[in-house]
Amino acid sequence: MTEYVERLKQQINFLMEIDKLKLILRRTMVTNKSRLENTAEHSWHLAMFAMMLCEHANEPDLNVMRVIRMVLIHDIVEIDAGDTMLYDSVGREDKSVREQAAANRIFDLLPEDQHEEIRQLWDEFEEKETSEALFATSLDRLQPLLHNYYTEGAAWKKHGITSSQVMEANAHIAEGSEILWEFAEELIRSSVAKGYLAP
Repeated sequence: MTEYVERLKQQINFLMEIDKLKLILRRTMVTNKSRLENTAEHSWHLAMFAMMLCEHANEPDLNVMRVIRMVLIHDIVEIDAGDTMLYDSVGREDKSVREQAAANRIFDLLPEDQHEEIRQLWDEFEEKETSEALFATSLDRLQPLLHNYYTEGAAWKKHGITSSQVMEANAHIAEGSEILWEFAEELIRSSVAKGYLAP
């Protein structure tokens, strides 16, 4: 009985620790432009993207539950590492180091078997080699693209982002879904035409 109590304590400690994701603000605005999105909201939204858009993945036999689990855990490291904007070249220099240290600390809160399982999913997302990881990372790029479009380029304008930067940074969407990349390209072109994004 004692080991079950200890296991439960570890699980609860982890669950309460990840509540801090609600406090991590991203650079992307919510679509009504009233405030910045937090990382917990981003992760939830990505899980919904995975559920709704899985039919558009390049891989027809995708393990959708694995994708959902990946997108729910991949940003947990932001509790320690913070959010690094996609176009922040300086912040991206040590992003991997910061996130690896965060993954070590936060996932270590879990019982050993769950630590290994969650860490494996996190590593899989970061390595971008499986069909599930490629689709998960595609969604991770598409979601903020849509937020920028529906906020009339709020974050793009604030940070002086150009269409060529957006195209280059998001081109790997095609690796997970060619259909979603075609959609994203059209969104980018439309954003330029509407003045949401600098040419």
